[in-house]
Amino acid sequence: MELNKRTVLWIVFAISLIVLWNNWMVANGKQSLFSPAPPAAQVAQQAKPNDVPAAAQQGAGAVPGAAAPAAAPASQRVTIATDVVKVDIDTLGGVIKRLELLKFADEIDKNKNKVLFDVGGKNTYLGQTGLIGQTPAGVLPNHQTPFTVRGGAPTRDANGNVQLVLDAEQGGVRLTKTFTFKKGDYTIGLRHDVTNLSAAPVQPSLYLQLQHDGNKPANDSWFMSSYTGPTLYTAEDKYQKLSFEDIEKGNAEHSAKANNGWVAISQHFFVSAFIPADKAQRDIYTKKIATNLYAIGTVQPLGNVAPGATVSTDSRLYSGPQDEKTLETITPGLELVKDYGMLTIIAKPIFWVMDHLHALLGNWGWTIVALTVLIKLAFFPLSAAGYRSMAKMRVVTPKMQAIRERYKNDPQKMQQATMELYKTEKINPLGGCLPILVQMPVFFALYWVLQSSVEMRGAPWVGWITDLTQPDPFFILPIIYAVSMFITTKLNPQPADPVQAKMMLFMPLAFSVIFFFFPSGLVLYWVVNNILSIAQQWVITKKFETGAAK
Repeated sequence: MELNKRTVLWIVFAISLIVLWNNWMVANGKQSLFSPAPPAAQVAQQAKPNDVPAAAQQGAGAVPGAAAPAAAPASQRVTIATDVVKVDIDTLGGVIKRLELLKFADEIDKNKNKVLFDVGGKNTYLGQTGLIGQTPAGVLPNHQTPFTVRGGAPTRDANGNVQLVLDAEQGGVRLTKTFTFKKGDYTIGLRHDVTNLSAAPVQPSLYLQLQHDGNKPANDSWFMSSYTGPTLYTAEDKYQKLSFEDIEKGNAEHSAKANNGWVAISQHFFVSAFIPADKAQRDIYTKKIATNLYAIGTVQPLGNVAPGATVSTDSRLYSGPQDEKTLETITPGLELVKDYGMLTIIAKPIFWVMDHLHALLGNWGWTIVALTVLIKLAFFPLSAAGYRSMAKMRVVTPKMQAIRERYKNDPQKMQQATMELYKTEKINPLGGCLPILVQMPVFFALYWVLQSSVEMRGAPWVGWITDLTQPDPFFILPIIYAVSMFITTKLNPQPADPVQAKMMLFMPLAFSVIFFFFPSGLVLYWVVNNILSIAQQWVITKKFETGAAK
């Protein structure tokens, strides 16, 4: 049976949609259509999450085993600003309640900075730490305990580093939290000193917890959907990606114990990750805190603390952009939050090439243009073979029309005669599909590079393109793409079936409408690729038509 190359193209298009849907599912924390659940996973509730004090969205929940306070404790926000972040820490619990990134604009309101941690409206995003444990004198200090600012204010050293020291005494134990902020650094140092003030030994555990609501980002859409949810990494089970929906249902599966790694809340282009002390055994948990409020965290036993003794442990909180080079230097596996999905094996080399091109060109738009040229050169021989096959098809189109007319009532003989013609003229009927087939993996890989690379967030090209990760605001690139596809269709052999001919003319319009919603950088790649392909195909077609005329 004759395989019409346009039918194959539609099959490729359908498969591409399936791949895109699968990648969209994976990006939103769903299970891939092509892979089973992680074999090393363990149920989250094994990590004793109920021992961590719960809290409502404003951070005022009841501590298990403790009487409710008669009045709300005093709360004071201490603001610390560096050149890259502005952070509000509440003395009630020593909770990070607001974290603003000073180098990144908000997605919706470009006049405002991007805010990660925040409490307000329908959104909640908090960083909390404290102790689990209880003595005859009461529960130990946690994220609901009032703290005092040592010295009355943060201090700054000669290197410009800012330190905030908070103290709290409760249950016969003093907990001291020391926050350290460095210039140009999105990593916050966090030391916990636990001093036993009682006459008996205590065995506290330290928890590090991130809270987040289950809402989708305000600018999220079907075509530009992004993942927001808990992620974690251990050396044994590697990178794990969860969903708020699974936590809600109580079936979130992940590593439950480790002595390394980190826990995080990942979102489009940004991440906040608690990194406990290395080589320190800890439990990892996820849980539902309240309606539409969830948590991921770790619980680290601090051992037996004798009366009058102090035990200290250092941890870190990274809260900033998913810059691959930066994340690689902080802790193993953190760079994996920049998630390219199932096409990582192609996407990472593409970004590596783009990064080097950008170092030379200084503009991400021209970097995409240069990348397209390089890819076109790499596949030039394969594309040329495909276009030669299509050019031969155009030359023999009259002969094929004659065969269809001669055997229009005998499909079997029509097929045999057509295959004989292909054999005589040395034509591969599928050769014209090669240029598109080889580009589809690159196309999808580049899509995820644009979706994942904060380096390109807000990056302009020329004129009206002010953000390559967002759709073209005036649809100019999709329209140019439609025109280029129309020209390509005219250069291709025309199908004998009028219905197929109309369908091929409709495809450019359908694709251009879809591209209205795709990142403009991706459409730029396809437009440049089409223009180069038209030039290559036109030269080859004219060469064969001239030879046939002679």
